[in-house]
Amino acid sequence: SDGSIRLHQMTSEYPLMQWNDSTKGQAIIALQWALTRPAVFFALDASSSIYIWDLLENDLLPVAKQTVPAEKVVTMTLLGEPEKANGLLGIVLAKESGQIDIQYVKKKWALP
Repeated sequence: SDGSIRLHQMTSEYPLMQWNDSTKGQAIIALQWALTRPAVFFALDASSSIYIWDLLENDLLPVAKQTVPAEKVVTMTLLGEPEKANGLLGIVLAKESGQIDIQYVKKKWALP
């Protein structure tokens, strides 16, 4: 609820990494690992901003942030085919009106 993200290992109750105030205090409403690139994850905050983290590029801050204009996004999920090396990765955004929006991610964050 405060924008903090914690990375845990299944064998420990203590986080391996913790990023406080990663969304400037906005609650995180969805977070998902990339299906095609293991070191990348996406976070959606309550102000409809999407943060892209690539831990191989920068493990302190997100590498990109995109705010979805106009309508509030209530949740997101990712789509892709991890068994294929084509690097196709999409973000499915569900908006408050019920509209679904699919956006494709740049190859540098999608390629295995």
